[in-house]
Amino acid sequence: MSSAADFSYAPLLPTGPDQTEYRLITDEGVDVVNGPGGRRFLTVDPAALTALTAEAMHDIAHYLRPAHLAQLRSIIDDPAASPNDRFVALDLLRNANIAAGGVLPMCQDTGTAIVMGKRGRHVLTDGSDAEAISRGVWQAYTRLNLRYSQLAPLTMWEERNTGSNLPAQVELYAEDPDGHPDAYKFLFMAKGGGSANKSYLYQETKALLNPTRMMQFLEEKLRLIGTAACPPYHLAVVIGGTSAEYALKTAKYASAKYLDALPTSGSMTAHGFRDLELEAEVLELTRNFGIGAQFGGRYFCHDVRVVRLPRHGASCPVAIAVSCSADRQAVAKITPSGVWLERLETDPARYLPEVTEAQLDTTEVVRVDLNRPMDEIRAELSKYPVKTRLSLTGPLVVARDIAHAKIAERLDAGEPMPQYLRDHAVYYAGPAKTPEGYASGSFGPTTAGRMDAYVEKFQAAGGSMVMLAKGNRSAQVTRSCDQHGGFYLGSIGGPAARLAQDCIKHVEVLEYAELGMEAVWKIDVEDFPAFIVVDDKGNDFFAEVTKPVLTIGSR
Repeated sequence: MSSAADFSYAPLLPTGPDQTEYRLITDEGVDVVNGPGGRRFLTVDPAALTALTAEAMHDIAHYLRPAHLAQLRSIIDDPAASPNDRFVALDLLRNANIAAGGVLPMCQDTGTAIVMGKRGRHVLTDGSDAEAISRGVWQAYTRLNLRYSQLAPLTMWEERNTGSNLPAQVELYAEDPDGHPDAYKFLFMAKGGGSANKSYLYQETKALLNPTRMMQFLEEKLRLIGTAACPPYHLAVVIGGTSAEYALKTAKYASAKYLDALPTSGSMTAHGFRDLELEAEVLELTRNFGIGAQFGGRYFCHDVRVVRLPRHGASCPVAIAVSCSADRQAVAKITPSGVWLERLETDPARYLPEVTEAQLDTTEVVRVDLNRPMDEIRAELSKYPVKTRLSLTGPLVVARDIAHAKIAERLDAGEPMPQYLRDHAVYYAGPAKTPEGYASGSFGPTTAGRMDAYVEKFQAAGGSMVMLAKGNRSAQVTRSCDQHGGFYLGSIGGPAARLAQDCIKHVEVLEYAELGMEAVWKIDVEDFPAFIVVDDKGNDFFAEVTKPVLTIGSR
């Protein structure tokens, strides 16, 4: 055994000074009192935690960071961006402008509420911090036009929606944030299912730790993320970790820009650091995928964060996470001066270009009348190749996971396919609450892949011949569309508020009203944007862009 090293300590994730611009929420509920030894203590009332949380969850449902909006605008201004890249970026900017009105949230999946806090040693509360924070989550989700997505397990097999979006994920640490004992600092996140489901853990070995193998590995794995989580992404890759769960948590924080102030080189104290050179290389790698901002182009990612962590010699976890086009997070702090929340952009219209959509886009748009019989709709779609951009007008049936499962049970019992799925295209989606005076709440597409197992059964029975959702599909869907003459159309993931305001004109329940947002709906749409992704000839746009093609030398 070699002699032991001298004791030295560094936090695993040492971050630099806080450069955030904050706005004051309130100065009520906080006070400074004298304590033993001449120390001064910050007291925080539970009501202050509740008020901060409710305000934070409101803001991240409706506003984005200025830097994120600037990145969307840069896509529009980039001559190397594809027409589809620019079209998606413009739609997301328009969506942000609508969401900033404070009525329609930017995404219909308003997410799981995640709150991480660091409480300094001179901060005193009554000990009910997690409960007070959860109450703030409850206030936001029950009072705003947000969606309830949390399911309570009643038995191993039976679940029921909690009707409040609780529980929240609340993690609190006893730690002086940024070295300040009289501060309480927070990260608030709303994580939708689409981006949460694109968190990955790979258990690798030392063999991965060379430039050639690493880039080959990342090309293979990053292509598999696909578009179901609504790119352009803020991508995070974490290499190493004292445990698998720590690697995953670090990737989530990095995707939220929470770790941007990490050191950029390592040391023998074994702290984590960012590798800026590898970040640039991985970003360029994603530019060449061809996936782009959902339907072909360069902008699969806005940016990349690569964090290197220490590891056990027998383990090399690699964690990958994304923050999607609904880039919903904000930091906050409580100090002796009051309760402060990160200042997000409340006027995103200033990022919109002055030019018109027609000037930005030279792509021909095919207008499809959904009022026609299904055979005529399919015959029209059959004329065009994958990647063709469409504008849909007419009726759609809306059904997702639970409705599909119930219809599958009916087919298994010998019942016929419901006529509404034979006559109409099916849109995989689930709306947020409908504000007064609106036809619909935020109503963007859900991840198509969750319905893949039903497609062949449904198409064989004459239903789901035209499907509309977001993201890539499995090979079994392509085979079924080839066999039965079906189509999968991709909708832009992200602009749920714009779709609700501009495209969805009427909404009514067709069946399973008791399922709430999981019911079968009929909606009437106008100029609803979509792209042909899988056609009736066995072609799949994503089949080509998900194949690794990289041959790379040393770094």
